[in-house]
Amino acid sequence: MKPEAFEERLGYRFSRPELLAQALTHRSAAGPGRGALASNERLEFLGDRVLGLLIAEWLIERFPEEREGDLGKRVAALVSREALAPIAERLGLPAALRVPPAEGRSGLRERANVLADALEALLGALFLDGGLEAARRFVRREWAEAMAAAAAPPVSAKSRLQEYTMARGQGLPVYEQVSVTGPAHAPVFVVRVRAMGREAEGRGETKRAAETAAAENWLAGL
Repeated sequence: MKPEAFEERLGYRFSRPELLAQALTHRSAAGPGRGALASNERLEFLGDRVLGLLIAEWLIERFPEEREGDLGKRVAALVSREALAPIAERLGLPAALRVPPAEGRSGLRERANVLADALEALLGALFLDGGLEAARRFVRREWAEAMAAAAAPPVSAKSRLQEYTMARGQGLPVYEQVSVTGPAHAPVFVVRVRAMGREAEGRGETKRAAETAAAENWLAGL
């Protein structure tokens, strides 16, 4: 997808189109000699902070009676890769993202962590080009469904597993990394969790995601 077509999809026209081009450039497609500086990694760094601020601001407005701990759980869920990847797919980011042909054929564009990072980079580019208000309009439009979905603060699988074992006097679950495979920019982690004499494994694009998957699989076996 050409940048102009992607702008139409976004409903926003960049005054500095080079920001959009950078936001859509995966590190694997950055020019030789510049690496991360020519990719979307710096914009991702910025967009991550902008997203956290705007989601926190929105939650303060939406849940005026909630305590800090519950608000923190909501923030964590709304800025997670699991939340960001579907939004990126809906926007058409996989087709717009610049990666080398070989990486495109390997499915790099469809990886949740790659899409989440690109979405944060896009938000960083929006912030630099149009300011906080442009970023705020984008977040409140694209995260509206996710914001409305949860009536209660979410509880992660790792937290639920810990609560389950602690309530029964069985101590904390123990997580162990089993393996890491794949290239550096697209690793696959396998983690095993042990609790109450049972084990379960999980896979993920980050160690944390693999731990969460392992906890989910352990709970599913109850």
